[in-house]
Amino acid sequence: MCLGIPGRILEVLDEADLAKVDVSGVRRKVNIGLLEHERVLPGDWVLIHVGFALSKIDEDEAAATLVMLRGMGQAYTDELDALRESMIE
Repeated sequence: MCLGIPGRILEVLDEADLAKVDVSGVRRKVNIGLLEHERVLPGDWVLIHVGFALSKIDEDEAAATLVMLRGMGQAYTDELDALRESMIE
């Protein structure tokens, strides 16, 4: 199962359309090219799916989504495990 998971932007990278994000303790690069019409800054929350930031979300929405995802149990754990495999730090 693939889930859209909230991540917090840590750094917008000089590389084309990439940002470093933290997703529940996992740090990795994601493509922010789909958000080209929005200003993306460190501290912003984004909804991530298969390595792409799909939309900006506010902190309250991110928190509520994380609570719901954690409630899914193994599906959420599996998704985090897949993210860890691509961890950059």
